[in-house]
Formats: sequence, C-alpha cells, structure tokens
Amino acid sequence: MSVQTETIPTATEFPVEADCYRRELFAHCYRMTGSVHDAEDLVQETYLRAWRAYGAFEGRSSVRTWLYRIATNVCLSALEGRDRRPLPTGLGAPGSTAGDPLDERGEVPWLQPVPDALVADPAAVVSDRDSIRLAFVAALQHLPARQRAILILRDVLRWRAGEVAEALETTTAAVNSGLQRAHATLAKARLSQDAVGEPTPEQREMLDRYVQAFWDKDVEAIVAMLTRDAIWEMPPFAGWYSGSTNIGRLIDTQCPGGVHDMPMVATSANGQPAFGLYMRTEAGHFEPFHLQVLTLSGGGVRHVAAFFEPTLFAAFGLPERLPARAG
Repeated sequence: MSVQTETIPTATEFPVEADCYRRELFAHCYRMTGSVHDAEDLVQETYLRAWRAYGAFEGRSSVRTWLYRIATNVCLSALEGRDRRPLPTGLGAPGSTAGDPLDERGEVPWLQPVPDALVADPAAVVSDRDSIRLAFVAALQHLPARQRAILILRDVLRWRAGEVAEALETTTAAVNSGLQRAHATLAKARLSQDAVGEPTPEQREMLDRYVQAFWDKDVEAIVAMLTRDAIWEMPPFAGWYSGSTNIGRLIDTQCPGGVHDMPMVATSANGQPAFGLYMRTEAGHFEPFHLQVLTLSGGGVRHVAAFFEPTLFAAFGLPERLPARAG
C-alpha cells in the first residue's frame, strides 16, 4: 500500500510563481490603506500567508488572482477599527485664509504619497497610473473598507462580480450593492476626470520655472503658475488653502524660507510630478522640509499636496541633505 505524502513547495517554486506580482500587489495594498509603510507590511504578510498555503493551492484560479484574494483579506483585517487616512480637504472643514494660525494634527493618520518606482510600471497605460493618482486614493478613504475593496477589485482590476463575491465570501448581490454605494460616495467627492500622464514639453518647462521660483522665493511667479482655483494642503496641518492669491500670501508670509533657501529635487509620486523641497539650515546646508505632489491642469498647477513628513524623503530615494551652495 502506497502512502501519500503532502507536497511541500520547494524554496524556489513559490518565488518563481509569485514574485513578479509584488509591485502590483504593493499598489493594491496602497490603494486600500493610503499608507506606504502599511502597504509594505501588508505585502510581506500576503507573501508569508501565500507561501504557507502554496502547497494546498489547487490552481482553480491564476496565482495572480489567488494572491490578490489573500492581499485583499489581509488589508481588510488590518483596517478593522482603524481611522481612514484623509488629506486636509477630506476633514470637512472650510478652507483657511493665509495668516490663520497653523493647526498641526500629529495624531491624525494622514494619507501618504507613494513613489512611482514602487507601484507604476514605466510602460503602464494612463488608466493604470490614474488608479494611483493622489485624488483617487484620497477619495477611496471616504469608503468603508469592504466597499473600498469592492470598488478596487471591480473598477481597477476589472474582476467579475462573482469573483469579488468569492474573494470576500459574500454574495454577488452584496457586491453589486456595495459597488453602487461606493460610486455614489465617490460622486460626492467630485473627482476630476483629468487623467495623469507624462507632462507635456510645455508643462515640463513650466515645472522648471516653478522650481526656480521657489529657489528665488518669487511669490509672484509662483502665483502666476497656479490656476485661479488652485488648492494647497500640507499634512499634518489641518488647514487647506484655495485660490492662487491666498496660496501666494501663505508662501510669502508663513513659509520660513527666504531667497535661495529652498532648492527642490524632482521625483514622481502617484503618477504625478513631485519635488522634495529642502530648507537651508544655519550651518548653510539644506535639510528635508516637505515633499510636494503636484496636479497639473493645462499650463498650470491645480493642486499641491505638501507632505511635512521627512521620512518620506528616504522612501523616495531623495538625499538626506544637500550641500551648501551659493545663489
């Protein structure tokens, strides 16, 4: 009589099958949580659970679908009892006026930007980049976790309702109802339909002037590059500022840097142009101040999210300091 033994995956089988999906699973966990740090941990947990279960994987779905199912449920478990991650505009308070006292909310788990290098295939189509744009991920934070999962699986990954129902252990009717409610909530967020993509040559030239304007602290030039209805927000400060003139006054009167105090280093986040802005120290060199993520509209800047979180600079591969330089 033969004895059947359990098939144990070899040390090389699982990575060969699964590692090629790591970046897109990271993007999935980021959309679900709005946090780079949480996404890293949840992808690790996903792969650990998948490796443990790999021997029992029956191949009724693709490895990719199986991994997404695990990742989604890992995220749902992690999100239980947690507050959503907003941007200041998502707190529901009215806009601020330049000169108002800054209201720092260090206790709020703010939405984080994500480096393109971690989530975006350089050859990705615009629709893929659009699914990680900052405004979309911020809008997802208005949804309960299960609705968030349903919308991402249905609208971003294009799963069938039955596949989503199986992954979430619910009914197709519940999935369709959840998707309808999620769409209604996002409609209230008034998401712009502008897609993200590579800046045009004209926009690149404008971004060069934008960097120079901050180095020169040329507020008039900065204002000229903002759209009239531009929005500026800067977590962990709860205030947000609407209108190019209002934003100009904020930079002029409440930004501590002066002329030749604020160099910028270009990067990219959420499929959008981004810059690490450094501030001159008393010793003369420059240290991280905030990370700006820009939304462009035509020939202007429509939205700036300035994240005052120095640890993000390392996540984006930006220098921890810049050497002193003359004007």
